[in-house]
Amino acid sequence: MKYPDEVTLNGYLAKRKPMLIAISFDGETALISRLDDSFERHILLAHFGIKQTDIDKYFRIAVDEDTADWTFVCPSDYKGITDRKRRITAFYNDGINAISKVLADIGYYSDIRIPKRYRRHFETLGDDSTYLPY
Repeated sequence: MKYPDEVTLNGYLAKRKPMLIAISFDGETALISRLDDSFERHILLAHFGIKQTDIDKYFRIAVDEDTADWTFVCPSDYKGITDRKRRITAFYNDGINAISKVLADIGYYSDIRIPKRYRRHFETLGDDSTYLPY
């Protein structure tokens, strides 16, 4: 789903404008807006009539032509997986797959990066990497 509309957003994509994207956990829905039109993810959801409290049902990225910054926040109830390490691993793998697909679909072949402030999740996995190209 593209905001404000498909034609306008496709023009922004052609000009390689920075985008804000939310991808449903099943990978079936991608909400895409120019960063300057949404500013924050809860505004992005509101553009599509989605409650801002549903933000934790989406993989969230801010992307430009070089880098896709992933707001890596794994919900404690993700896929009903109770083991924290398995849950974070599943979230990471699912997110990389969904994000990579959407980026390819819109023609942005950007490296996926998890900003340092989200590193605490990787400490659980025994990995302190903060830069993870797809």
